[in-house]
Amino acid sequence: MGVGNETSVTVFVLQGLSNKSQIQLLLFVAFLVIYLLTLTGNLLIMLIICTDSHLQTPMYFFLGHLSFLDAFYSSVIVPKLLENLLSKVKAISFHGCFTQIFLVIFSGATEACLLSVMAYDRFRAVCHPLLYMVAMNRRVCTGLVGASWALGISASLMNTLLLAQQHFCGPNLVHSFACELPPVLLLACSNPYSSIVSTLATMVVLGFGTFVPLLGSYSRIIMTALGINSATGRSKIFSTCSSHVLVVTIFYGSGFLRYMTPASGSALEQVVSLQYSVVTPLLNPFIYSLRNKEVKAALRRVLAREPRMIL
Repeated sequence: MGVGNETSVTVFVLQGLSNKSQIQLLLFVAFLVIYLLTLTGNLLIMLIICTDSHLQTPMYFFLGHLSFLDAFYSSVIVPKLLENLLSKVKAISFHGCFTQIFLVIFSGATEACLLSVMAYDRFRAVCHPLLYMVAMNRRVCTGLVGASWALGISASLMNTLLLAQQHFCGPNLVHSFACELPPVLLLACSNPYSSIVSTLATMVVLGFGTFVPLLGSYSRIIMTALGINSATGRSKIFSTCSSHVLVVTIFYGSGFLRYMTPASGSALEQVVSLQYSVVTPLLNPFIYSLRNKEVKAALRRVLAREPRMIL
């Protein structure tokens, strides 16, 4: 098989999370439940936003895209993880591995951009409420989402193609439960300089390029909240921001730790990967949407319509 330079590796073997059958069974049940909850929560948010006219606002437009991305991101990782937990040979084809790498980078990069866009949207809503609908009109929102997807695809394509130019002659054991760029790059027999530079450049440009505006937006929101005389208003803003900042910190922190430090195959790296690829897509619907009174009201309206639709 040839991708870029000629290679003798046709399949990769994933190390997995455990070699003990009982632990694998427990992990299978746990991750299956998490995956089903992730899909249910995110698809439910998408359904509510699409069908309820009260939620046709910029904030929920972005939340709908975030929910789709979370469901997609989880589906890139978890199904193969579940399959491997029940398999003796945890193999993945060469092309399958690189496809997963492409989709993982794309999902992570796009979500980073989208989280930054959502922070900017909240900054506009809290700090400049009178001009909010003018500044965040449909054209602007569509452009911001389109730019997020375009940047995600560009970053993923560049890094995956450069990785594919490496020569893989063995060993083929990936020290992870999924194909990600850092552990696969460790297996390259050729000089990985170009891939390392590309990865670091992507993390610096895209990572800091989205994190700094995000941090600036939330800082301005907090400053505005401190100037509000109403204790209820301040409490509402701080409650919302603290939840969002927690998710953002976990997502960015685990992403930087995974891609900015040398891969070693340690248990900590496995935990970090699980954090941003499995846990975060589960938490986002609850933190960003299902705790929201408007979403709860919309959910009740949707459920109230269902019996009449069936009859």
